[in-house]
Amino acid sequence: MEPIILAYIGVGLILGLSGIGSAYGVTIGGNATVGALKKNDEAFGNYMVLCALPGTQGLYGFLGFFLLQGVLTPEITWLQAAAVFGVGLGLGFVCLFSAIRQGQVCANGIIGIGSGYDVFGKTLILAVFPELYAIVAVAATFMISTAIK
Repeated sequence: MEPIILAYIGVGLILGLSGIGSAYGVTIGGNATVGALKKNDEAFGNYMVLCALPGTQGLYGFLGFFLLQGVLTPEITWLQAAAVFGVGLGLGFVCLFSAIRQGQVCANGIIGIGSGYDVFGKTLILAVFPELYAIVAVAATFMISTAIK
């Protein structure tokens, strides 16, 4: 096996895991939105913002690909390929789990808004906490990508 194959597996993990996490996260929020619309359909804008929030982790995975793109050459060494693979595991899994957990936080806020409580702003604040770890993982990806070029 060539080292470039290991590197591309790492990039595939970044894109795949972050995308799966975002799909699950926004689905969790979407399911809560459908239920909340039955009680309070006037708050759809708030529901939509909270529902879409876990989708950012998929974008972070895409950003990870762009950060690593410069090292994906036929001349890549085994050490560089192993670094890309490791980053793929790290960023991919952080985005996967943070998007799912963020979707759960957002779903609870959506349910609260649907029940008549004014919790939109507070839900946004709480939903940022799982997102923070995805941002830290992207920052680590950036630092690693500059170190391996």
